[in-house]
Amino acid sequence: MNRILLNCDMGESFGAWQMGDDAHAMPLVDQANLACGFHAGDPLTIQRSVALAVRHGVSIGAHPAYPDLQGFGRRHLACSAEEVQALVLYQLGALDAFCRAAGTQLAYVKPHGALYNDLLRSDELFEAVLAACARYRSGLPLMVLALADNRREQRLAAAAGVPLLFEAFADRAYQADGQLVSRRLAGAVYQHSEQILSQALAIAAGQAFADIDGRPVQLRADSLCVHGDNPESLAVLRRLRALLDAQ
Repeated sequence: MNRILLNCDMGESFGAWQMGDDAHAMPLVDQANLACGFHAGDPLTIQRSVALAVRHGVSIGAHPAYPDLQGFGRRHLACSAEEVQALVLYQLGALDAFCRAAGTQLAYVKPHGALYNDLLRSDELFEAVLAACARYRSGLPLMVLALADNRREQRLAAAAGVPLLFEAFADRAYQADGQLVSRRLAGAVYQHSEQILSQALAIAAGQAFADIDGRPVQLRADSLCVHGDNPESLAVLRRLRALLDAQ
């Protein structure tokens, strides 16, 4: 089994509204993708999330989104490339302020929700996010979806001078080309721990697994995401962490 990092979307509570079980999930992951205030994460939540990550030695990634609190950043907004670059820079600065205050810094950037998906469809928006990363700090990596063929992403990132981290999902259904099945469709998000664990182990081992139609798909990933809002997440994370650490 290849060495693969575990990541989780965290810091997604907002005021009195609580989401995820960050306190128990944080010790189990290598990377925490922290909301920056646009889809979730008020200032106190961000501050506490950074402190929790620092306490457990977890790498902190910015999780910027479209400005869509009501839709949790999962609605596609008609933002220009200039707007996207600015809103990503804005969110990186907000989270990094808390990181610096805690004696650490951002380690990478992973766009959230609809923005994450839009980068796969639009070179212009992808280049805007790459430009935000490059302008914020030289060498700041961008985390993107591992596909069956990532030559497009590699070409655009190389032109911008931005390193890439490729991410796969343990608890999401796939299409044969490595694209995620839309959350609007039945079966897009796995709910059963054995199914999540089986796909996670296949990805970690570089082996093929079944897409939503039963066809084989194989991905090369640097990091594996298990969503913190999935009720099976903690059970899977504990078992997966033990299996990966045993290698």
